[in-house]
Amino acid sequence: MLLRTQNATFQGAVGAVDGVLDLPGGTPSGWALVLHPHPLHGGARDNKIVTTVARACVQHGLMVVRPDFRGVGASAGAFDRAEGETTDMRMLVEQFIKAHPQAAEGPWVLAGFSFGTAVAAQLYAELADRGMSLPSRLILIGCAVERFRFRPVAVPDDTLLVHGEHDEVVPLAEAMDFARARQLPVTVVPDAGHFFHGKLLILRRIVESSLDGLAEGRP
Repeated sequence: MLLRTQNATFQGAVGAVDGVLDLPGGTPSGWALVLHPHPLHGGARDNKIVTTVARACVQHGLMVVRPDFRGVGASAGAFDRAEGETTDMRMLVEQFIKAHPQAAEGPWVLAGFSFGTAVAAQLYAELADRGMSLPSRLILIGCAVERFRFRPVAVPDDTLLVHGEHDEVVPLAEAMDFARARQLPVTVVPDAGHFFHGKLLILRRIVESSLDGLAEGRP
């Protein structure tokens, strides 16, 4: 399925946050924010895992925001080890809700891959601290939260953690340590590496399964 996309620019703490919106065929039933991997290692909004998650979300009727972090593409600023990026994403959430109130009325999904998991998890915690709208689903793929953690992180009990069995960038044991500390289950994809080469269809099915019932508000 090809995504219908349109450009979108938000204002971060140090300037523009450039991104795209992926649009479902009809009226959005909610929205999703999908965050990309490490900006200094080629991470960008068109990463194949990011777009795989985005397609799953669009298939479920969600409008998807895929931003570029600081220093990537036309986004202002420089890499800030997740701290500045988390601030930018909190500002983006506030701006999206104002700009797209109809989509924002529905449930929303917060997802990240690799470095994006660190931003997603800490964004969730910051939103909770501020009493802001929390996502109905938190999805962390290739969990690297502890590598870039700058604040305490508490995530919901139904957080979806997906990891490759043979992840060569973030070893499975590291994801298990994060999960163990928070008593979360981990979905392990056999024979998958960090970038899920040859396993994207499996990854998409896992994400789609986690989104089933989202519009009806089922857990």
